[in-house]
Amino acid sequence: MYARTEEFTETQQALAAMAKLLSHPARIAIIELLAQERSCISGNIASKLPLSRPTVSQHLQELKRAGAVIGEVESQRVCYCLNPVFFNRLQPLMRYLFAEVDKYAATADQSCCKPGDDNTC
Repeated sequence: MYARTEEFTETQQALAAMAKLLSHPARIAIIELLAQERSCISGNIASKLPLSRPTVSQHLQELKRAGAVIGEVESQRVCYCLNPVFFNRLQPLMRYLFAEVDKYAATADQSCCKPGDDNTC
């Protein structure tokens, strides 16, 4: 079965791609660390997380490939930092999604589909 992503809006596709990128807790931890420290060297990141250096490197490459992280080679080391352009694009997409959810939550029948019910609405 093939996904027909082209039938979804550009906003839906962009939000899904960013959500997929952020779907691993290691990548969230790396983003938090880079936000706190402003910039890091790959080895320093691995020493601050419960992950091996190769695993951190894989996640950094995934973040870099998606544009969330920028890396600069400094001799034998790579210095990584967050890409503000990526996060400036992510924030309005998340606000858009949660605005839709908030509209639903404000008007939803609170008795519909409660946990423990037979999930029929």
